[in-house]
Amino acid sequence: MAVRATVSRFPIDTDAREGSGLLWGVTVTPFAASDENGQSPAYGSGGDLLPRCENCWAYFNTYCELEQWSWSCSLCGNLNGLSSDAIERYSRPQSCAEMMSSFVDLELPPQEESDEAALEACPVYVAAIDLSSSEEFLELTKSALLAALEALAPGSLFGLATFSHKLGLYDVQGPIPVVKNVFIPPEAEGTLTIELEDVMPLLQFLAPVDTCKDRIASALETLRPTTSWERTTAAGQGLEGVLLGGRGFGVAMEALCGYLGSEYGNTFALARIFAFLSGPPDYGAGQLDTRRYGEQYASQRKDPDRALLPEQTPFYKDLAAVAVQAGVCVDVFAVTNEYTDLASLKFLSIESGGSLFLYTSTEDSTLPQDMYRMLSRPYAFGCVLRLRTSTEFKPGNSYGHFFPDPQYENVQHVICCDSYATYAYDFVFENNIGFSRSKSDVPTLQIAFQYSVVVPPQELSNSGGVSTSRTKHHSLQRRLRIRTVQFGVAQNIHELYDSCDPEVVLSLLVHKVILASLEEGVREGRLLLQEWLVILAAQYNDAYKLVQYSNGNSIRSQLDVAFSQCPQLQSLPRLIFALLRNPLLRFHEEGVHPDYRIYLQCLFR
Repeated sequence: MAVRATVSRFPIDTDAREGSGLLWGVTVTPFAASDENGQSPAYGSGGDLLPRCENCWAYFNTYCELEQWSWSCSLCGNLNGLSSDAIERYSRPQSCAEMMSSFVDLELPPQEESDEAALEACPVYVAAIDLSSSEEFLELTKSALLAALEALAPGSLFGLATFSHKLGLYDVQGPIPVVKNVFIPPEAEGTLTIELEDVMPLLQFLAPVDTCKDRIASALETLRPTTSWERTTAAGQGLEGVLLGGRGFGVAMEALCGYLGSEYGNTFALARIFAFLSGPPDYGAGQLDTRRYGEQYASQRKDPDRALLPEQTPFYKDLAAVAVQAGVCVDVFAVTNEYTDLASLKFLSIESGGSLFLYTSTEDSTLPQDMYRMLSRPYAFGCVLRLRTSTEFKPGNSYGHFFPDPQYENVQHVICCDSYATYAYDFVFENNIGFSRSKSDVPTLQIAFQYSVVVPPQELSNSGGVSTSRTKHHSLQRRLRIRTVQFGVAQNIHELYDSCDPEVVLSLLVHKVILASLEEGVREGRLLLQEWLVILAAQYNDAYKLVQYSNGNSIRSQLDVAFSQCPQLQSLPRLIFALLRNPLLRFHEEGVHPDYRIYLQCLFR
């Protein structure tokens, strides 16, 4: 778990923070194998036995003052009693991880073990392929899935589905691939008339990758684009004679999320859908009106840099909530050069912990390489992320691809999290007092990350006390990773500037600029960025006494806009300039496609 702050020495109060012009916050990469200095966590067990503060619910850590019968919380200072088991545990400090390091990774006790539990431990991957496409698109998709099959861990289950004006489920466990289709109703409010479980039992649809890899490859070779005759016959004529399309993406995703989630709740530890899309959804529920990219904003004299950024329907945002509830992560791979309205589609991927990819051409697409790289990384599933702070300050905003908990503040749910997934927080003071100038009270931050991983059979057989009868199964392991960090306090503005990390500052700036762009338009996002740099330069020149004042009028004496007296700030003007020239913040009239802008927003976040 890597934690990096915009300033390693925190501002002492609100006046110091505002007077510096710098952002104040941190970035957190919870599933990183080591911290920002390359140190690995102390591994141990008994995550459920870790004492917690009765006042703020922070976990016991090495910064807490431990006495014979009690301990003081390092975040809020509350005195907590110790149970007899904890007293005995901490009488042997070398035997428990939380006494040796402020960065721990503790195993949580397993749930009841059964054949069902072993089944739940299998990661599930489903490919949903758009057949309202071209031969080139399908060839690229086949190559990507063949690469994915090589990257999937042994014990994984794989399902193959297709969608157009109908949803197809493939049974690849027999000698010949068999597909069963169910027609998608064309109405915008329609849903499937039959449950997918009734079309094909889930365990018949999901095939073990270990034994069925060749059969899955054979099934992929049978894929053919839906003919124009099929689409015309199924779709019929739309309003005013406009021919409707045949890409029922919304209904297909809704049905697959329900299929994998089942009525029993989270059927599997990880269920991940790879959605391959060759154009905008234009059939059934979730269809999108792509005419707004051409005539609508032009005829209504709307600013395209603002009009095309919000979603036009809440369908996919609502569907993302369903996917999160079912424990399903969705990755969307759009291979198209036509307007697809990713502004509406993006929620399905980013809120479920997935990724959004955009490729404008099949010829130079890196889709197969990207899929292999993505699936080769270690992953955590069913994650809960919580940040706590000491009493003087608190998190303001949080940024990243997660689903915020509807009940608890500063709690985020992430269905799937790899070792590169990074989240950002900015801070505000609880009051006007700020931090104490004494050395005793220091700013403290604690990040708790609870997650699951699938442990392969060989690791189980190597660990002691496991019966050989279970070594053929994968196991689901729940873990709790906790990082407690303390920061210094800058006694003056020079210390604050010298402790700046420009990469983290830029990271938070990008989040804020994207948010401003979505709410107010790209023009406002650019202005926010420019104004921030102007304010920083002004505060810096004032702090270093580079501008003198006489009778209320400023006298320009060697105004330093290159931050020459502070090496930590010198890269910021170049970074800001590069960001202003990036397609993320360039205007529509400069040739920036709105889908490409949305893709960059998702990538940078």
